[in-house]
Amino acid sequence: MTTITDHLETCLCGSGLDYADCCGRYHGDKYYPSTAEALMRSRFSAYARRDVDYLLNTWDAGKRPMTIDFSKETAQWQKLTIVSTKKGSAQDSKGIVEFKAFYRQDGEDYFMHEISRFVKSDSRWRYLDGVIKAAGKVAESTDTGKNAPCPCGSGKKFKRCCGR
Repeated sequence: MTTITDHLETCLCGSGLDYADCCGRYHGDKYYPSTAEALMRSRFSAYARRDVDYLLNTWDAGKRPMTIDFSKETAQWQKLTIVSTKKGSAQDSKGIVEFKAFYRQDGEDYFMHEISRFVKSDSRWRYLDGVIKAAGKVAESTDTGKNAPCPCGSGKKFKRCCGR
């Protein structure tokens, strides 16, 4: 169910759209993402909203956990940046999405850089599994230009990493 505030809230997936017009339409179980990237974005928003049902329903049955316990979760998911995609279009049956997710925990900013695999079954994309490439505290930098080191800690310039 979408609410008035969903139409005023920018979706955390990074699309720039209102939540209700973006990931909210998938979370309502009325529409399904047509690409692996769209599923990745909707799952990130679901993590931020702690939508256990959506996360479990979009997980591949062979890899899905029995439940997800958010009771001890203190991370506040802030932003998602898609680094790259490989396959995962509406015509594909497999896809890979590389992303960086940023979150705040205990007053500190952190990131997680992951490569996730997706499969399509019964005409619906599902999350299969992922490998974390890097994770840690976001580096503080006084230089905020395009040529500054990326705050995610990748070692790349901002313009070649999260600034894309």
